[in-house]
Amino acid sequence: MKTSLNLTEKQSRQSRNPFQSAFKRLFDIAGSAACLVLLTPVYAGVAASILAEDGRPVLFKQKRTGKDGVTFDIYKFRSMKVQQASGTGKTADDKYNWPDRVPDDFVFKPASLDNPNITKAGKFIRKYSLDELPQLYNVLKGDMSLIGPRPEIIEITRCYDAQQRERLTVKPGITGWAQVNGRSSMNHGEKIKHDLYYVNNTSLTLDIKIIIKTATQVLLGKNAS
Repeated sequence: MKTSLNLTEKQSRQSRNPFQSAFKRLFDIAGSAACLVLLTPVYAGVAASILAEDGRPVLFKQKRTGKDGVTFDIYKFRSMKVQQASGTGKTADDKYNWPDRVPDDFVFKPASLDNPNITKAGKFIRKYSLDELPQLYNVLKGDMSLIGPRPEIIEITRCYDAQQRERLTVKPGITGWAQVNGRSSMNHGEKIKHDLYYVNNTSLTLDIKIIIKTATQVLLGKNAS
């Protein structure tokens, strides 16, 4: 069931500009559909490598927070061993329970590429961000955009203050301004700063700049987690 956060400011710059919002959605539909078709051999190759090494499932699904706090299922290629992909140990509520806001110095720590629970295929697809490719389906559905703040874990967004919630006034993206300016290496305060810059300066020119920077980083495997 989809739920939403009580946002103090739900009207984003995109929603105040109907033409820009419509154009961005058309760009998302055309871009995601074209990529899904063109990248079919890559999808098949990644799926085959996951199946050959660690069996099913090929995809990993997780709830994330989207635009205006509405939750949705995000899809990724599974990169961790089956028994680890579902998660064990502390619950997210145990880890993320700040009373006022998410601290600026908080750094989300995804599993390192040296983690023994990551498969050999998983190391490769994470390094080159191939695990994110199934999110093109999320874009086609309308849950996400090609460009925007990365969709955050629900338990973290529950701790947002009013300023931090402003990043939820646009659709989350496969890549965004924060990702091309540091990806997994930045703390939460820096991420919010970059995401709010994008929210307040959304434009076709900025989206193209982000796409070009993303392509460069992916080819170099830069700042992969």
